Amino acid sequence: MAVPLYQAKAELFRTLGHPARIRVLEILQDGPRPVRDLLAAIEIEPSSLSQQLAVLRRTQMVTAMREGNTVVYALSTPDVADLLRTARRILTEMIADQGELLAELREQGAEVAGS
Repeated sequence: MAVPLYQAKAELFRTLGHPARIRVLEILQDGPRPVRDLLAAIEIEPSSLSQQLAVLRRTQMVTAMREGNTVVYALSTPDVADLLRTARRILTEMIADQGELLAELREQGAEVAGS
């Protein structure tokens, strides 16, 4: 039986629900990277990185290729980078809206204090 689309989307977003996985995907936007580069950039324990990479592989967000003794990871599709860019735009808009609200609240607070 096929998984409903909403359930598949929920699984995708659960996959994105860990900061280390997001960071891996961000780094891989610039191109394939060996595990040693990911470890240096993310600064987590090798076993933790291995777990996070396994989750990303299982959900097919990344691919792994062996080059000699080195495993190199890459985004499975450019759409993953597009998703991260879209998330950045959404967050930027949300923060801008919050900044405007904060400015309005401060302005009203100053008016009340001045009364």
